Amino acid sequence: MLVGVIGGSNLYDTFLFAQARRKSVATSYGVADVYQNESIAFIPRHGSRRTIPPHMINYRANLAALQAVGVRKVVGVCMVGSLKKAIKPPTILIPHDYVSLWSVPTFFNDRVEHLTPLLDQSLREHLISTARKNKIRVHEKGVYVQTSGPRLETEAEIRILKNYGDVVGMTMASEATLAQELGLGYAAVCTVDNYANGIAKSPLDFRKILEDAALHKESVVRLVVKSIEGLR
Repeated sequence: MLVGVIGGSNLYDTFLFAQARRKSVATSYGVADVYQNESIAFIPRHGSRRTIPPHMINYRANLAALQAVGVRKVVGVCMVGSLKKAIKPPTILIPHDYVSLWSVPTFFNDRVEHLTPLLDQSLREHLISTARKNKIRVHEKGVYVQTSGPRLETEAEIRILKNYGDVVGMTMASEATLAQELGLGYAAVCTVDNYANGIAKSPLDFRKILEDAALHKESVVRLVVKSIEGLR
């Protein structure tokens, strides 16, 4: 099975580029760069040069491109901030649900459809069982709250969001919704790299967030690799 992987900065320069051919896949929604080998079709979420900010990502082109090359299952690897002191960074979390009440992308612009959003539970369970087998510690559930970006959230916003979610990010909900609209199974591996603004006393520094993300890069890559091997 060809598995799709969409990842951000913490997956650059990893196995996903090894022995992979880069090709530009044209879709009705734009062109997406796909790095493909026998088992993985990888899309760098922020572009090959890491220049696309979260609010400018062409989510529809990315998901349509994965479908076009034959992907049926998609794993999103997402950087998030913790909304709960009990979820201490650095760690890994596998979301079971999400909140995204604004700027929701869709393929359904020319007909009336009312999708009930769901993450792929069988793929979630596979990620969790793979983590257990390989002794990779993960939080096995959590609610992901998506904001629009590119700025981080204010302390006042975080005080609201922490009542409804466990982690906050800018990308996963859009990918999950579009994947489901296309009939693709989607689940995510979230790297909790920092506390959200105001949860901890120290101020947020995005450079520090990137540095902390590197701390569990190896575990994330190993989890993705082993999970894909188990899906073959």
